[in-house]
Amino acid sequence: MERTYVARPFEGAELTIETGWLAGQANGAVMVRQGDTVVMVTATASRVPRPGIDFFPLTCDYEEKMYAAGRIPGAFFRREGRPGEAATLASRMIDRPMRPLFPKDFRNDVQIVATVLSTDQVHDPTILALIGAGAAVAISDIPHGGPVAAVRMGLFDGQLAENPSMPNLETSELDLIVAGTRDAINMVEAGAQEVSEEVLVEALSRAHRRIRELVEMIDELVAKVGRPKSDYPHVGVPAEIKQAVTELALERVDRSFREADKAQRDRQLDDLKAEVQEQMGSRFPDRSGDISAAFESVLKGAVRRAILSEGIRPDGRGLDEIRPIWCEVGVLPRTHGSAVFTRGQTQALSIVTLGTSSDQQRLDGLGLAEFKRYMHHYNFPPFSVGEARPLRSPGRREIGHGALAERAVRVMVPPESEFPYTIRVVTEILSSNGSTSMASVCGSTLALMDAGVPIKAPVGGIAMGLVTDDQDSSRYAILSDIQGMEDALGDMDFKVAGTRRGVTALQMDIKVSGLTPEVFRRALEQARRGRMHILDKMEAALPGPREVMSTFAPRITAIHIHPDKIRDVIGPGGKTIRRIQEETGCQIDVEDDGTVSLATVDEEAMDRAVAMIRDLTESVEVGRIYKGKVVRIMPFGAFVEILPRQDGLVHISQLAEQRVNRVEDVVNIGDEIMVKVTEIDDRGRVNLSRKQAITELGHQGANGAAGDGSPGA
Repeated sequence: MERTYVARPFEGAELTIETGWLAGQANGAVMVRQGDTVVMVTATASRVPRPGIDFFPLTCDYEEKMYAAGRIPGAFFRREGRPGEAATLASRMIDRPMRPLFPKDFRNDVQIVATVLSTDQVHDPTILALIGAGAAVAISDIPHGGPVAAVRMGLFDGQLAENPSMPNLETSELDLIVAGTRDAINMVEAGAQEVSEEVLVEALSRAHRRIRELVEMIDELVAKVGRPKSDYPHVGVPAEIKQAVTELALERVDRSFREADKAQRDRQLDDLKAEVQEQMGSRFPDRSGDISAAFESVLKGAVRRAILSEGIRPDGRGLDEIRPIWCEVGVLPRTHGSAVFTRGQTQALSIVTLGTSSDQQRLDGLGLAEFKRYMHHYNFPPFSVGEARPLRSPGRREIGHGALAERAVRVMVPPESEFPYTIRVVTEILSSNGSTSMASVCGSTLALMDAGVPIKAPVGGIAMGLVTDDQDSSRYAILSDIQGMEDALGDMDFKVAGTRRGVTALQMDIKVSGLTPEVFRRALEQARRGRMHILDKMEAALPGPREVMSTFAPRITAIHIHPDKIRDVIGPGGKTIRRIQEETGCQIDVEDDGTVSLATVDEEAMDRAVAMIRDLTESVEVGRIYKGKVVRIMPFGAFVEILPRQDGLVHISQLAEQRVNRVEDVVNIGDEIMVKVTEIDDRGRVNLSRKQAITELGHQGANGAAGDGSPGA
């Protein structure tokens, strides 16, 4: 096979897209490389449509191969298993800009697979996978409205930077991924440290200019090796069925969708749809699928016309109006923190659990981070939408929503040096009518404050929608706080989270080909106003973090010991640290740098554990007086243990102020006496003096009668 490639300078390292020598059975396959990061992306389509479906069956997979970074997987079988969170999020990120550009009536299965073959930990394989997906589909015979390309933007000291390296991204104030076509942006994903809307709009504009250059690069490859797009069986509702359903149902649909209560509205529309099916069934036998599609088309058209022409939404709100909000904190008695956030018919219950460093999540992936200290998990049970179906493990949607809420709030969590806890937040969606991920942002913020986590500022979230005129692209309406119907029938789901100072997270999905910077600017400004309103409601429920944590939350104390003393705390086979934990009930974690974290709800037990560790790790100081125990007697003196496993010699001449003939005349094994450290010789031997301790403390104190048993000063 003949190799064909295109290359461009790309932020300090050449970007190449190559094809023609690998994965020849796929409809399209490319190898994308920057530096020593290499990603292979394939696009494959079935030859015939999948029968009996009314949707486009697209699957996008991002495969992290541990050999790419020279690692062996940590799983029991030492091979890659189900995708981790990072790979799942990358798969979703590929899907979101690619899906809207496939023909709406395309029913052939399409699979896009991005496989990370090599990573240098400098150049981001996720961006290469997005570029590769656009290129692989573009050179294939699969119909698509691309090419699509992507850019990552960073912000350093107020200056925007394109495609920063993975290590540099760790210090960036902004992590923004933008994907789009030559004409418009169609996917946004971002985490930020309270970045202003103005900076975000500028970043989006700069990113799109770079995307155009990458699309030109893909076009060059298509010109060399691109295949003609294949034809496919077009699917559509016959005009006579659509006309008949419109005449029968339009007026009643127009009344029913305006019912404000979601459950009541759904019942009315379901009943009307069943009635239409029954009446149309005899006229158009065996065409129930087309009748159903025609009904949905009538409903979609009615909702969109009302929004564009009348400024009226299904529940009667204005375009920028937020649904009623109520919040309550401390709703669960034994958890460390809890809160309910309700906006309209969307309700989220968030629960905080505080743990120690040993509770951190270990990450087994290709990223730079090895552990995660702040976790947000999102659950979407079927009862939240009034359905009865089996409970299953979290899917891509749940993982994605949880990660978005985590990213929105994480930047407000204090560093471990200030708050030495591992934090897990779980959000249970109790009722869903749109914008549940943003409700989980609000709920988790309130729960964290209820738990006494000293977050820097409250974070609120809002989901923005868009309805465009199919005939006039300049005519559109931006909707604040979208509900489920507006998400399903609209053109955009744009989630914006942030504080009063700025944005902390963004995520945008659209169903149209793309959006202009002006639409983004207006949507961000409208979202900012809505966010201020939501934060007002949240702060009315709880203005800031509680000063006192729950009595059921562990108290963590961090002390530092010399790293050489770690082995003394651990003991042979962990014997010593287990003994301390069993005797005190404290959970103890020891870091390589000598940081010892102790956690317990019992303050007295904490003090005892700290004292035991201090005793094990304390170093002998010359000139200090200690209370010690006689452990051995020799003719020339007595050996006294002054610290655990640390003794010193009191020479017979230093036992008393007067002359001593026999050691036993002054002390016996087991006696507790006060001694002063006079010398530590070059071999580490400790010399002690009871005589000097007598002089400084007096006779009673030197015999161990004075003091509380702790080393003297």
